[in-house]
Amino acid sequence: MADKKSLSERDICSKYITPAITSAGWDLHAQIREEVSFTKGRIIVRGKLHSHGEQKRADYILYYKSNIPLAVIEAKVDSHSASAGMQQALNYAETAVDAKMKDRKARRMCSP
Repeated sequence: MADKKSLSERDICSKYITPAITSAGWDLHAQIREEVSFTKGRIIVRGKLHSHGEQKRADYILYYKSNIPLAVIEAKVDSHSASAGMQQALNYAETAVDAKMKDRKARRMCSP
């Protein structure tokens, strides 16, 4: 087995995280999505032009059902602290929940 310090983030996902999630009972095809972009990125306006900044991308999002996200998992290489991954996952979860709530509110406002 390779030294964990030499593994990439993707290697850590495939060798450690995905097997741990599936052995815990999560369905790989129905409940787990990997490398999920869940925002279009911050809108940057310059005069009459606009563009999107970098998208937020989670390593994993676990779903209760197909459209009900339940957890965000953020992988980190061994050179980063676990707390860095935890903070990033918390920020991603907050952003995802905020986006979902705004989407629901917009749908209610548009419904007759």
